[in-house]
Amino acid sequence: MGLVIGGFMRLVRSLTRRKLRTTLTIVGISVGIWALVVMSSMANKIGALVEGGSIYYKDKIIVIDATTLGFGFGSTPLPLAIADQIRAVPGVAVTWPEVQMLFDSEAAAAGFGLPDLISGTVAGADQGREQFQVRAARGRLLTAGDEGSSNVVLGSDLARKFGKQPGDAITIRGREFTVAGVLEPTLTAPDTTALLPLEAAQRLLADSAPLAIRQGMVAAQLVSQIIVYPEEGVDIAVLATAIENQVDHVQTLTGKDFDEQIGSSVAIFNAIILGVALISLIVGGLSVINTMAMSVVERTREIGIKRAIGASRGRIMREIVLEAGLIGLIGGTIGIVLGAVVVVIANEAGRDSGIILFLLTPNTAAFALAFSTVLGMVAGIAPAWTAARLDPVEALRYE
Repeated sequence: MGLVIGGFMRLVRSLTRRKLRTTLTIVGISVGIWALVVMSSMANKIGALVEGGSIYYKDKIIVIDATTLGFGFGSTPLPLAIADQIRAVPGVAVTWPEVQMLFDSEAAAAGFGLPDLISGTVAGADQGREQFQVRAARGRLLTAGDEGSSNVVLGSDLARKFGKQPGDAITIRGREFTVAGVLEPTLTAPDTTALLPLEAAQRLLADSAPLAIRQGMVAAQLVSQIIVYPEEGVDIAVLATAIENQVDHVQTLTGKDFDEQIGSSVAIFNAIILGVALISLIVGGLSVINTMAMSVVERTREIGIKRAIGASRGRIMREIVLEAGLIGLIGGTIGIVLGAVVVVIANEAGRDSGIILFLLTPNTAAFALAFSTVLGMVAGIAPAWTAARLDPVEALRYE
């Protein structure tokens, strides 16, 4: 242990000989790791949203109007009677009518993260087939007995945004509801969703539907989509095709469609985010190479003395590489701390409005620290190789 501590102190003393240059190099590494931590935390948050969507869609088929564009939140209303036509398709086990729409009619569906949503269903209509389960942190979940009532269960972010607790009143699209419960955080769509009884959501959907549709239907006949659970052993893709062929004016969306439409786009976005961070790290790595190369030049006589008294080339290389690794370690630690501070401040600033942009995980922090340390060591290899190959006699003559 004493040898380890002594060796570490020697490395620190070597670095402090060039305080300004070492400090600037550490700053360069810190900025790169800070960018990596912040950007990775943003990618983690987006990834959590996409992963939640993948889990939700993987075991079911979503049936929407044929004019709706993909996984949107402004789908054209469907007549509820279509659920009976879908149920008649061989291979369909359960149909679950749902209303899904934006919480605020004037809000944009596009943007970073998920918008605030309204989701209306009859509790228990899935007959126990839904795998994506939510739990109440406070109050209770909706039951089939809530049909006809004005109760609502709020996602965790939505409840925080409006400062609501069970028993409070909340106005949604001009209608007043009573908060029955608040969901536990899920880090995905339910956090920004208001769960309503189907009948109440149908009234809101009817209020927002185009005039031509409102004149032709009553609220109880409208839904946004039909969720279909296949019978055991039925291929989801085959069943989706059968539904489109046998039911007019509808299209189907599956978990595979979600992964292709959303997952691939997010993967590209994440690659861009991480690419920006890695560019910063490359600049930091070049700074390490410059610092260690200059260090070798300045310590040529010292290296020559070490070689003359028996220090092996391997030992000289280890010393230089470890010094470079220490620079990476220190810079990485500072960068992680700065990144964590930015993530916490940004999330706290957006928490009241329900906008949580970042998700910093222990794995992200550990990766960033390991990456900065390894980056420093790799950047130190070339200067270390140069130092190890110095001729002892020539090094001793160096001025």
